[in-house]
This record gives sequence, C-alpha cells and structure tokens, in this order.
Amino acid sequence: MGAAQTTPQCGRPTEDTWMFAPADGWTYDQVKHLDLPFDWELVDGVIRVRGRTKLWHNHVRDGLASALSAARREPYQVVAGQCVMVDDRNTPKPDLIVFDPRKLDFFELECVPVDKLVLVVEVASPCSRQDDRVRKPALFATCKVPCYWRVELDRDQRLAVHEYWLNADTRTYIPAPMHPVHHDKLVTEVPFPVEVDLEALVGF
Repeated sequence: MGAAQTTPQCGRPTEDTWMFAPADGWTYDQVKHLDLPFDWELVDGVIRVRGRTKLWHNHVRDGLASALSAARREPYQVVAGQCVMVDDRNTPKPDLIVFDPRKLDFFELECVPVDKLVLVVEVASPCSRQDDRVRKPALFATCKVPCYWRVELDRDQRLAVHEYWLNADTRTYIPAPMHPVHHDKLVTEVPFPVEVDLEALVGF
C-alpha cells in the first residue's frame, strides 16, 4: 500500500501541498513564495483560487482605474489587483483600491495595510458575486475602510455602481444617502470628487 497523504502542520507549502492547509490555516509569510498557475488570495488561512474574468470585467476595471487615477487628490494612489493585508491569514485582492501611500515602502511592499485604504472597488462576476455582495463588504467595513463600490452588469448590459459609505458606529456599510446606485454616470464626492461615464466603459 502507498503511503497515506498527510496534511502539513508547519513550515511552508509547496506547489503540490498548498491545498492541505493546517488546522489553523496558512499565514501569508508561509505561502507568499508559491508560484501557482492561477491568481489567488488568502481567506481565513486557506488559499482560494480567483476565478477567470471576462473581457467586459477587465475593461470596466481598467476604465474605473483610469478615471479614479485622473481624479485622485493627494496623497491618494490607485492600484488594481493588489493584495491587502487584513491580518496574517487574510490577504484579499480587490479589483481596485484607493489608498494613502504615506509611510509605506514603495519598493518593498507586497500587501497594502488595510488601514491605509479609503476605497475598495469590486467588479462582480458570476463566480464572485456572493463574495462581492456579502463577505468582502463585511470584511472591509469591519476594518473601517470608508467607502466600498460594487459594480455589476445588468441583463441589458448596463453598468450599475452600488456606492456604500461606512457607518463607523456599527462598522457596516450603508447605501450612499444621495445616490446609492449609479447608472449611466457615476458622480460622487468621496473619497474625492470623481465623475465617470459608465456607458463609455462597456463596449468599444
């Protein structure tokens, strides 16, 4: 009989053992060296595969990144697909983040500390919709990130941007009071004034 496969309890996983997390989960320092053939993030100590995205998703993400970068105010910066350090067992990778880079080491930083974020943007796709609607808003609200946008494509292939603001007392997100859902054009003053033509982000 062949040797039984056991779950590693310490040390660093390999490309063959990453899926067998120890009882208390992997830490980011244990897994950050992995060269895996897919995009991933660490959720409660478990490596979670990030699903493939369609062209519209990436086009919209990049268009929003450009609009936010053009409108940003000092000291904020905008970056796509960067991991966020919530704690050593949770390093989510939002589609976009706006953050304060002051006192961060630009050349050495791997994950942006969650307390530096002012906005998280998630472009929902079928494989991420539940996470983007429930798990990630709860996580980032608990961490006191001031703003959260969820971008979805409706049945008519029109964009809807759901804008949320943090209720600091309850550490939950509430719909933005003036314009909770943006269609055709996104206009908001937080985290800084920005106006985005949403119709122009879909199609070519």
